[in-house]
Amino acid sequence: MDSRFWACLFCMLVPFLCNATLVFAGEHVLTLGHSYFTETVSKHNFIVVEFYAPWCAQHDRFPMLINYVVLRLRNIQSKRNLSFKVEFSPSDVDIGNHGSADSLVPRLYEKAASILSSHDPPVILAKVDASHESNEELASEYEITRIPTLKILRNGGKSLQEFKGPREADAEIKSLEDATSVIDEDKISIVGIFTEFSGEKFDNFTALAEKLRSDFDFGHTLDPKLLPRGESSVNEPTVRLLKPFDERSVDFQDFHVDALEKFVEEASVPTVTLFNKDPTNHPFVIKFFNSPNAKAMLFLNFSSELVDGFKSKFYDLAVRYKGNGISFLIGDIEASQGPFQPDHIGPWLKEYMDGHLQPFVKSEPIPETNNEPVKVIVADSLHDLVINSGKNVLLEFYAPWCGDCEKLTSILDEVAVSFENDADVIIAKLDATANDIPTHIFEVHGYPTLYFKSASGKFVKYDGNGSKEDIIDFIRNNRENTIQPETVKDEP
Repeated sequence: MDSRFWACLFCMLVPFLCNATLVFAGEHVLTLGHSYFTETVSKHNFIVVEFYAPWCAQHDRFPMLINYVVLRLRNIQSKRNLSFKVEFSPSDVDIGNHGSADSLVPRLYEKAASILSSHDPPVILAKVDASHESNEELASEYEITRIPTLKILRNGGKSLQEFKGPREADAEIKSLEDATSVIDEDKISIVGIFTEFSGEKFDNFTALAEKLRSDFDFGHTLDPKLLPRGESSVNEPTVRLLKPFDERSVDFQDFHVDALEKFVEEASVPTVTLFNKDPTNHPFVIKFFNSPNAKAMLFLNFSSELVDGFKSKFYDLAVRYKGNGISFLIGDIEASQGPFQPDHIGPWLKEYMDGHLQPFVKSEPIPETNNEPVKVIVADSLHDLVINSGKNVLLEFYAPWCGDCEKLTSILDEVAVSFENDADVIIAKLDATANDIPTHIFEVHGYPTLYFKSASGKFVKYDGNGSKEDIIDFIRNNRENTIQPETVKDEP
């Protein structure tokens, strides 16, 4: 056996942003907590976070640590793999040299972090004590149900996946047994059909598999007869997507990488997503809600004799409006609500497409009294008191559970008192967990987030420190004379 242990980390890198106080374990592994987790993650394009517990037996974590550095992902900007090699010497992995596995694992993790952080662009390793009381909400938010769990966050935390261990990007299908192992009837599988495993088309398919393998099962074959669905003979290289809904299999012959990605993105979404208790539907429900599309959702009692009429009409409309930026979901509830009939759905969708349908906006009630130094803003008062107010407004977006927001409360109170005799300046706050935010105006990726809106309607994100003096200086440097309110049209 080779005297050295090698592990390679292939990382995907995509661009994004914030401001935090950090505690370091050793020199390179970031130790994160609930109060600065979001802000720290938002500063990195690619960060690997281990959710652990101090009481967890470290030797049980060792196999997972080795898996940490066997990721194979893809840089979608350069369309090439970036390989970072981490070498562990025999002395590194010899438990006897460190006294116990308890000290071995952090040492290896630290060494990997040291090497990976020096690459350009850097790969960041971090850890969170999921057992600590202060991190309970963070562990719940990231659905940590076992220790340890590894999460990979990209794009400043906008893209999230759980790492479940290494696997080949795609497997060769040479028999019916191979096909059964790759293709799950309840999941989406993607198979490349080729006359030979070489050439540009095969390379592009491999690149697609490298990039999307954490989301889909991939395979490649020379014999389409081995596949359970679709044509048994093909005349040219073909990508076949097999799925548990709609037409069950779709073939595609454009092997440009961008075209392949678009094909998979579109073909892997049901025309109508089904929301019920069947766990095999849950991945599609998650994808539905993560989509930037507008969402048309119909909930009814599946045991009702009216359900077939609703389903049929809803599906026909989904087909008609497919590709128009609307996603459709039909969900099961115990009883239908109100006198809603299938024929009502078409006019409702037309009203939306014509721009006449008023969107539902989540909002707390407008406070009956609002006479504290820091004014309370809700979604229903945001336009009148902030956006169209004609005033200079410093607005804090906060979360009730956010520790840093609590620290900022007293500071903003002092800032508000310093401007209490200035009718042109308003200090305000909005609970971003209980109110919808117009995302075309405000980008809120963590808490607290501060925005300043000048009297003329200019919006500036505050990125200074949290001292009273700096905030006051910022307001004075950006304030303007008040003007008559001018309506700013909100976007649905």
